[in-house]
Amino acid sequence: MGKQQQAEQESLNLFSSTQTIIQQALTKLGYNNEMYELLKEPIRLLTVRIPVKMDDGSVKIFTGYRSQHNDAVGPTKGGVRFHPEVDEEEVKALSIWMSLKCGITNLPYGGGKGGIICDPRNMSFRELENLSRGYVRAVSQIVGPSKDIPAPDVYTNSQIMAWMMDEYSRLREFDSPGFITGKPIVLGGSQGRETATARGVTICIEEAVKKIDKKLEGARVVIQGFGNAGSYLAKFMHDAGAKVVAVSDVYGGIYDPNGLDISHLLDRRDSFGTFSQLFKNTITNQELLELECDILVPAAISNQITAKNAANIKAAIVVEAANGPTTLEATKILTDRGVILVPDILASAGGVTVSYFEWVQNNQGYYWTEEEVDEKLKKVMVDSFENIYQTAKTHQVDMRLAAYMVGIRKVAEASRFRGWV
Repeated sequence: MGKQQQAEQESLNLFSSTQTIIQQALTKLGYNNEMYELLKEPIRLLTVRIPVKMDDGSVKIFTGYRSQHNDAVGPTKGGVRFHPEVDEEEVKALSIWMSLKCGITNLPYGGGKGGIICDPRNMSFRELENLSRGYVRAVSQIVGPSKDIPAPDVYTNSQIMAWMMDEYSRLREFDSPGFITGKPIVLGGSQGRETATARGVTICIEEAVKKIDKKLEGARVVIQGFGNAGSYLAKFMHDAGAKVVAVSDVYGGIYDPNGLDISHLLDRRDSFGTFSQLFKNTITNQELLELECDILVPAAISNQITAKNAANIKAAIVVEAANGPTTLEATKILTDRGVILVPDILASAGGVTVSYFEWVQNNQGYYWTEEEVDEKLKKVMVDSFENIYQTAKTHQVDMRLAAYMVGIRKVAEASRFRGWV
């Protein structure tokens, strides 16, 4: 295996590539190796086994995780995903990314993440409820409004958050809306939470377009993934006058150089964001990434843009709405080519920002309008984008490393002031 292949293989592993960039960021900031030793792994990782009585009468045992990266800044915060490919390494990496997102957006949190190995697409409503409640019972000792606040993630939604909040409130014997975010509005959820990730990505696209003196109106946009983030983003891009020329789901994508009928697609997608089986002439996800366009948004899964296809990417701006869609090798190739790459930990920080707003509203018992939420989100995202863009320019590094430098600094400083290192 050649040096480049080896580097590419390492960057395909989310956890080791995350550690690599954290080390580079801390070195750039002048921290010693002890700080890296503290921050390269989560301070706490809980593995749980959850027995669930299935509809056929059998009992199935599910494995779940909760990772807490660092709580020097404040309670940890992060989603819970239900997915067949959840594993310990992924959950650990994602909890570190949440610390970085909270540092970038200057929120009073450390990073957390949870997951259960399961396929919710093959489970009934009742089975999902039992699994959600079982998970809360299993992790209840290390979570709470001032310890660790979960939220929705891949294949989890406001209904699952509602079951989890209800179970936690039963265990603690008092109503605890601040225990979890992404709840239904009637249970203390925030206006604007469901669209928050896509709105944050939209704001990053608007800022990136300004940097190259272009307009969003008429720009050709390609979106990989049509789940929560991808579908709302397609709507926001369409509403802003951009031309969404291609979108995809896990099975394939559709392309029309004249622009797609987004409202039709939104009506036809199912709850997991799939629609492509309704069309005959589909393209593969790899073909979609290499289409002629101005703005490319990977909003699906990790490791989609690699050393193999980075040279074929035709977009001037790549904005990562998914977690880890571009490997480190591909980041270098794109940056060397002059592509503006807005990294995931910045682009998708809208979700955790509005989750923070929800937690604040729960704690004070006073709720904001959607306009207030969107206005506050815009200020946070614009300030965060500008800070990272200027850091990249000042230190002559790519925007991913700049984002890590901004994100890790807050956790490192909090750990230093506490006397941990």
